[in-house]
Formats: sequence, C-alpha cells, structure tokens
Amino acid sequence: MNNTSTQERQPGTPGALSRWFQRTVNGRTTRKIRRGRATMMGMDLLVLTTVGRRSGLTRENPLAWFADGPDAWVLIASGGGSQNPGWYANLLANPAAATIELPDRGVVPVTPEPLTGASYEAVWASIIQAQPRFAKYQQKSARKYPLVRLTPRA
Repeated sequence: MNNTSTQERQPGTPGALSRWFQRTVNGRTTRKIRRGRATMMGMDLLVLTTVGRRSGLTRENPLAWFADGPDAWVLIASGGGSQNPGWYANLLANPAAATIELPDRGVVPVTPEPLTGASYEAVWASIIQAQPRFAKYQQKSARKYPLVRLTPRA
C-alpha cells in the first residue's frame, strides 16, 4: 500500500477516514440536539463550543453530559483513543470562550473546572453507576479519563 503522506500518523491518533467520519457524525448529532433530540444511547447530550488552541476557529462538539447539581454539567474526556480529545485541550487553552448549548436552555457561557482528587473520585463513581460502560472503556485505556465540571459564567 502506498502512503503518500509525508508525516507518519502517531499510534492511537485517528486517521483521515476516522476524522471525516467523526466530523460527519458530529455535524448530524449537533443538528439533532438543536432540534430538541438530545439523547443518545441513554445519555443526555449538549453541544460544547470551544475555540481551537492552534487554529483560533470555533469548534463544536456534541458530548454526553452528567448532571452535577441544578446548574452544573460534567463532561468526560473519553474518546476511546490513547490521547485526550481535541475539545479537551481547546477547552483548557481557551476557557473564557467556552459555551454549551442545551435544547431547553439555549446557549450558556460556562466556566470549566477540571476535577481532581476526591471531587474526581466522587463524580467518577456517580458516572460509572449511571453508565457502567465508561468503567469498561477506562479499563481499556492507558490514560486516566479527565472529568470537567462546567458551571454557568456570571
């Protein structure tokens, strides 16, 4: 097989077909969320908007979320690969630009807080109780999945 690329793909990173597929599915899922269909595989979905850390372009990602009180949402940076997903790096690089979009609330500017220590463990326990599949995904990964709490920006 001829590889015309001048740069080798790193193990655990998606190839061109995988990136195309993800962009296509993300676009369709985002449109469904905006039309009020905000669940997939038994999980609630939102649209996270960030600014690309290198490109400076707006990036939208449909993501599963877990409630953390009445006005907080927790995201899990799983993605299945050996590296954290791009949205996670973008969120940390440009936290002031982050917004979420929910069918019942519209666009909400948010402040991200990566969870650590006891907060991480407590939230992780509630996530795997609600969605045991994440424990299985985590066992297959060499990295610890980051959790991020999002709260409305004042």
